[in-house]
Amino acid sequence: MTVYVGVEDLCRLVAAIGVEPFIQGIAERIESDFRRWPQFDKAPRYASHSPDGVIELMPAADRARFSFKYVNGHPKNTKLGLQTVAAFGVLADVDTGYPVLLSEMTLLTALRTAATSALAARYLARPGSRTMALIGLGAQSEFQALGFRALLGIERLQIWDVDPAATAKFRANMAGLGFEVVAAASAPEAVLGADIVTTVTADKAQATILSDNMVGAGIHINAVGGDCPGKTELAPAILARGTVFVEYPEQTRIEGEIQQMPADFPVTELWQVFTGEAAGRSSADEITIFDSVGFGIEDFSALSYLHDLIAGREDMRRLDLIVEPGDPRDLFSLVSGRRPAPQQQAA
Repeated sequence: MTVYVGVEDLCRLVAAIGVEPFIQGIAERIESDFRRWPQFDKAPRYASHSPDGVIELMPAADRARFSFKYVNGHPKNTKLGLQTVAAFGVLADVDTGYPVLLSEMTLLTALRTAATSALAARYLARPGSRTMALIGLGAQSEFQALGFRALLGIERLQIWDVDPAATAKFRANMAGLGFEVVAAASAPEAVLGADIVTTVTADKAQATILSDNMVGAGIHINAVGGDCPGKTELAPAILARGTVFVEYPEQTRIEGEIQQMPADFPVTELWQVFTGEAAGRSSADEITIFDSVGFGIEDFSALSYLHDLIAGREDMRRLDLIVEPGDPRDLFSLVSGRRPAPQQQAA
């Protein structure tokens, strides 16, 4: 039987542990898995694009487990009362091919994206960073804020969104959580004085959320919103001035901020920074940019963390997702009404 973690199940687990410790746990698993990057089978995600969005499959595997995530991105969904991003994922045993976990991943993706963002910033932002500008206050925003506090100690949030309702929603959700939240009148005002700038907008468009003159020396940019062809948030001049870090270049050059740059534009892979094979931030004045698009190993890590978290728990639901005829060669018996007894095991 396959263990099933639905939305209510995951909400219950996160509530019991706490959002920030949960993000911290995923971050630790991502860091551990990225440190063994060569052990994974890797490929850019499959993407089916339409005028209003994209549907994607994101696979990853090591020698023991295989995972994939089904995920969409449809910015217009909010006008229909639907999520911009909806996802589910599967973790399977490589030796048998059997799925061991089926989980919702809309919420889990928000948690793992925050974990990845904050983990990258721990290596790339200036030590002692305490103020973050947060531009775009949709479904990801609260998770980003909590993830950055959990891993970096961010205390002050300078926020901005084109939609006043999104700002009100964010402020209501952050009330009582101990942050200093300052609502800015514009994106340039939000960025002023920030150590870290997180851009996490949803529109499927080549936008300029950050212009070159908004970015001063020493800032770390966490560019989360660029994640499909034709969708960007940063002015190309910022990329040219900074040092760019990516998850998987073959995917990021198609979907990330660097799709605006020449094919040979230099980038550093994040896993190499984690292992010490490449440098992260080299000076206090350097502009560092995490061109985040999401990668399958992060989903593998999140699903693995969840699988270990619920191991042995009898309160988790099981699904008869895979057939179990008495004789594995007699699949037809399940629809014929004739179910043979299970085969005797040899003495």
